[in-house]
Amino acid sequence: MPPEPLNFGAPLNAYLDQAQQLRAGHQQGEPWAIQALHHLHPRFLQSEVKWLPQPLTPEQIQAAEVTSDDTRLAVARFYSFEDWHALAGHLDAILAGGAVFRFESAVEAVIDGDLPALQALLAADPGLVHARSSRVTHFDPPVHRSTLLHYLAANGVENYRQRSPANAVEVARALLDAGAEPDSLADLYGGQCTTLSLLVSSSVPAPQVQLEVAELLLDRGAAVDGAGAGNWVSPLRTALAFGFLDAARLLATRGASLDLAAAAGLGDAARAAELLPESDGPVRHAALALAAQLGQVETLRLLLEFGEDPNRYNPTGLHAHATPLHHAALAGHDEAARLLVAHGARRDLPDKHWHATPAGWARHSGHQDLARELEH
Repeated sequence: MPPEPLNFGAPLNAYLDQAQQLRAGHQQGEPWAIQALHHLHPRFLQSEVKWLPQPLTPEQIQAAEVTSDDTRLAVARFYSFEDWHALAGHLDAILAGGAVFRFESAVEAVIDGDLPALQALLAADPGLVHARSSRVTHFDPPVHRSTLLHYLAANGVENYRQRSPANAVEVARALLDAGAEPDSLADLYGGQCTTLSLLVSSSVPAPQVQLEVAELLLDRGAAVDGAGAGNWVSPLRTALAFGFLDAARLLATRGASLDLAAAAGLGDAARAAELLPESDGPVRHAALALAAQLGQVETLRLLLEFGEDPNRYNPTGLHAHATPLHHAALAGHDEAARLLVAHGARRDLPDKHWHATPAGWARHSGHQDLARELEH
């Protein structure tokens, strides 16, 4: 059995115990240990796509020499730290009982939805609402500097903490009432993200919760067109890229700028037809990707008839490892997939991560009839 995630205040020896359990599990060939090492240790991950495991069998992972240093590194990576040294330094700061301890305590209250605990912490230390994470991670950039409001929107930020409270609206309101800045930037995903962009790229307990938090942020002054740098500046484009169509519609009704890509993803064929002649190549490319991913057949047809190539891989920020047909197949958008094929989309092109065809993507997501159709 894999060990349970430790409480943020656990001592270093508890993490060391987990590293020893992992090493013993690897030596005994326990599936959970083999899988953990395959997904966590850099030696077993691909060099270009650093989160993607190499195509290795469990037998190959078990046959590899794994030292105590290796399992300590894997444990550190499970907790989203750069290495064991970064984990140990963070724990020292927590156990000192100062600012890091107070901030991490507040993070736990936020993602657990423990409103009384959060309010007590904020009352005792009003500066917490502006405090930022000091964790040194293995992500880009390594220090994400998230505030408590970012932690709420991004479901805990760190992978092992991924949870979102059912009372997220009340938690967000408490943070904003305490002075949280709705458009403060966190250094994530190779760029800088606002709370709103993080929110519309993260799953929540119910779609309505996401919409209500978005409304609250906008009411409190969040920029509807976003801020920052990187792939996720526009909350509207971000919501579409992650498939949150209701959130995208909300942002559009609240005045978000509508370019061709946004119109295509929203399925606004009339607006897309107006924007198409004046839109440049990169925007048309993004529009085709979003129309296919969201099954917007009329805007997809408009773009294909205009001459957009269905065999280009999607642009950066819109799942660039795959083609429009892969994503139409994954989502079970039968009519969109047929339209792409009718306009020359190749059914044999592999994606760049798993090297699977669109039929394989359809089968993976349970769309067996569409998979069979794409195989012929």
